[in-house]
Parts: sequence; C-alpha cells; structure tokens
Amino acid sequence: MSGHNRWTKIKRKVEAVGAAKGKLYTKLIKEITVAARTGGGDPSGNARLRAAIEVAKDANMPGDNITRAVKKGTGELEGVDYQEAVYEGYGPGGVALIVECLTDNRNRTAGDIRSTFAKGGGNLAAEGAVSWMFERRGAVDVKAGPTEDQVMEVAIEAGAEDVVNQGAEGFEVRTLPHDLHPVGAALEKRFKLGARRVTYAPKDTVRIQDPDRARSVLKLVDALDDLDDVQNVYGNFEIPDALLDTLSQG
Repeated sequence: MSGHNRWTKIKRKVEAVGAAKGKLYTKLIKEITVAARTGGGDPSGNARLRAAIEVAKDANMPGDNITRAVKKGTGELEGVDYQEAVYEGYGPGGVALIVECLTDNRNRTAGDIRSTFAKGGGNLAAEGAVSWMFERRGAVDVKAGPTEDQVMEVAIEAGAEDVVNQGAEGFEVRTLPHDLHPVGAALEKRFKLGARRVTYAPKDTVRIQDPDRARSVLKLVDALDDLDDVQNVYGNFEIPDALLDTLSQG
C-alpha cells in the first residue's frame, strides 16, 4: 500500500473529533449527494451511492445527515450543484499525484490546487500527464480478525485480484472496478468490512527513504487533502512503515 494512504488513516484517527471530523463529514456529504444525483437515491440500484453510504457509516456519520444528503442529490431538498473534477500534478522529487474534487466553482478549485502544488514544492500538470501511471481499481477494507488465508480464499473465489495485509488495520482486497460490489457482497457474508471504493492504484511506486523528502511529500498531500473541494488524493509513492511512524509522531 502506498505510504500516503496509510498516512491518511493515521491522520483520520488522530483527527476523529471537532472541526476535522466536520470537514470529513462535509466531504462525505458531497459524495453522497453527487452519487444520488447521478445514479438515483436507491442504494440497492446505485453502486456508487451504496459505497458512499458505507464509507459514511464507517466514519460514524449520523443517519439523518446521510438521508438529507441523498435527498439533496435527488432534488427532494435544495442543494448545491457539485461538479466532478480531476487534477494531475507532481510533488517534491517528481512523485505523481492525482487529486479528485467535487466543486461548485471550477475556476476557484483549479486556482487553489495550482497554488497548493506550488507552495508544496510541486506543480500542477496537464491532463493525462500522470494518469497513465495509475489504474482504476476497486478496494474493500476487511477489518482485523480473520487470517490472511481466510480472506484470500473468499476474495479470490469471488473474483478479487489481490489481498494486501495491513497489519493491525486488517486487509485491503483489490478488484477490477466492476467487480467491487460482487466481491464486497461475498466478503461481507464472512467478515466485518469497512469502506468500499474505486481508487487510483499506481502501476509502480517510488520508494521514499529520505526523511526530508518524505516529510515534504506528506505535507503537500496533507495540504491538498485539507482543501474544501478535494475528496481524495492518490500518489505513486511508498514510504517505509518505520519512517512513516516516526514522521507521524513528530
């Protein structure tokens, strides 16, 4: 797993209260609203909405918030018309980054993304500049408890591509995008699951072992992730666990 994904999980645990939790809820509400608008308000017939609701529940979002977000998407309640936008760029040392956004003002968002890249020692790139380094993949989080062999047996039989052991955090089961929900359905019959999502998975990763460079990359990812319009940040870098733990403590 790329280091920034693990860093994000650490960050979420540390910032599980107060304003940070409110910001996370805002991002989740946006995703639920857009998912309902584009695919309808019935989770059973809208895979994207179903995945968004699962993530929200995993983050302990109140059910009323979820319901209101769905109704805003379907037009039952008045809401903002968010548009999807994806930006590509380079971070310190040339690492590749993809930034997914939901915005009601593309000009504002593009300016914020460009400025954040520049301040973080990177630069915004043209469309297609780094996306070829990634593949779209489904990911299902299996919570800790079962063994890797138990998860692997069910996952592979259901059509998954790979199982990544994340230690105390459990496992990440990777699939092709169209297999995400069938695989998730098979897994939930046996195990306790976390989020299900479609991500950008790097074809190859750049291993960062220099503390200063790692700190700079994580600082940029953190700054991008903190922008109101940003939903997800993906990168092709990998940071050793020991170094990541040291940085998270410092």
